[in-house]
Amino acid sequence: MNESNISLGTSGWSYKEWEQSFYRKGEKSKLRAYSRIFSTVEIDSTWYRYPSKGMVIGWLRYSPSDFVFTAKMPKVITHEKMLGLKDDVKKDLEAFLEIMQPLQLNGKLGCLLIQLPPSYEYNPENLEEFFESLSPQFKFAIEFRNLSWMREETWALLKKYNVAYTNVDEPLLPPEIHITADFTYFRWHGRGRKPWFNYLYKKEELEPWIPKIQEASKQVRRVYGYFNNHFHGYAPENCLSLIEKIMPLTPKQKEAKRRISKRQVGLTSFFE
Repeated sequence: MNESNISLGTSGWSYKEWEQSFYRKGEKSKLRAYSRIFSTVEIDSTWYRYPSKGMVIGWLRYSPSDFVFTAKMPKVITHEKMLGLKDDVKKDLEAFLEIMQPLQLNGKLGCLLIQLPPSYEYNPENLEEFFESLSPQFKFAIEFRNLSWMREETWALLKKYNVAYTNVDEPLLPPEIHITADFTYFRWHGRGRKPWFNYLYKKEELEPWIPKIQEASKQVRRVYGYFNNHFHGYAPENCLSLIEKIMPLTPKQKEAKRRISKRQVGLTSFFE
């Protein structure tokens, strides 16, 4: 196993409810504080709206030189226009890639995540047409939410374009592992109900993922993994626990783990 190519973090970082557990009170820059603990983050806000150029420059400025971002593609492309099924997405895609270019040029953009809606059923012709429009300067991962895509033809198509399948833990798809690119992507959404994300993983629920990550790290250049269960600071708590099972925690990670374990939210801490 190559621990150095495993990057684990959370989906987003700017959550007010993390202030009394993961973040210290009065923390001025949440990104700066976050990047002291984790080496990567998935930008969740880009799904809702395009970031401004100033925001992107801020992400560059307030993160270490070796810190890596990934980012969700805007919903106007993936959900509203469904990769061109409902309307042309060329201009939307070009605009988004241009905005994200500073991160790419500075070596701080791992990949962009194409998260599809549950209503997007198997349509390889449309998906391949979309892949052909993607800039080769960027790397892409794709997350399906419809069982119709779970077939050999899908994996072959992703391999053809070096697009990583997103290995997920969620209610809609099985937790299968498929390596389809020179990097791979994991997302842990949670197993709650309405919403999934309000969920704290138990140790025994995360343990089966450890050998999967370790095996994947032997097959690819980079492993990215993100916890999306952000409620109550569950995501950083679960992420630190998973990291600890794979590699030694840094002193700052140990400190963050101790701080999180002291929070009282009426639930037994994951670390107790």
